Amino acid sequence: MPMTQKIIAIVPAAGQGLRARANTAKNAQPKQYQQLKGQAMLRHAVQALLHDQRIQQVCVAVAADDAYVANALTGLPRTHWRFCGAESRHLTVLSALNELALAESDWVLVHDAARPGLPAEALGRLIDTCLSQNNGGLLALPIADTVKQQENNGPVAKASKTLPREGLWLAQTPQMFRAGPLTTALQQAQQRGLAITDEASALEITGYRPLLVEGSARNFKVTWPDDFTLIEALLA
Repeated sequence: MPMTQKIIAIVPAAGQGLRARANTAKNAQPKQYQQLKGQAMLRHAVQALLHDQRIQQVCVAVAADDAYVANALTGLPRTHWRFCGAESRHLTVLSALNELALAESDWVLVHDAARPGLPAEALGRLIDTCLSQNNGGLLALPIADTVKQQENNGPVAKASKTLPREGLWLAQTPQMFRAGPLTTALQQAQQRGLAITDEASALEITGYRPLLVEGSARNFKVTWPDDFTLIEALLA
């Protein structure tokens, strides 16, 4: 990797994470600031990225009125936060990219604030693979369970059929792409009003084919209240 190329991480952290909060009162802290082993979940997620010295900076993109980020992240090296969060994940990432003003060839790793269990080996595997193949990619796991499709009607969910799981993967983060193609893909998705749930899906629409790099079961996304107990048991 030429020394002029950067590897920058972006952590979009402007959401509220209502599904994960048992207490949805207006004054409850957003999900990313819930405590795990005495530290905010966001801090754990950022620390996981800092384990790889090739990542020169971690940019955490938070909401304009965020009152928690400084307390959660103070003291971490190579870490900066910007009050550039938007109403959706992909717009928050795009806003952070615009503020960072990276070269088109620089690499960007986007990681969920709600994935604090990212192992260093999985992160290193993603970076090594993308650099060696000169192609962006993401951590993911092949689906092991039987997959059911739900019927659309009725008050109670019912299975209508079983879907073949061969070739299906569950996407994780980080997702690593060059800044130029990623910015263009997110801009096009915004202009077309497309619902984008991750960076890879935006690039796939443009014809890009991201690499699928084996992730880790520890790297699951904290989504429901019970997930806090599980991830806290896994964190060192």
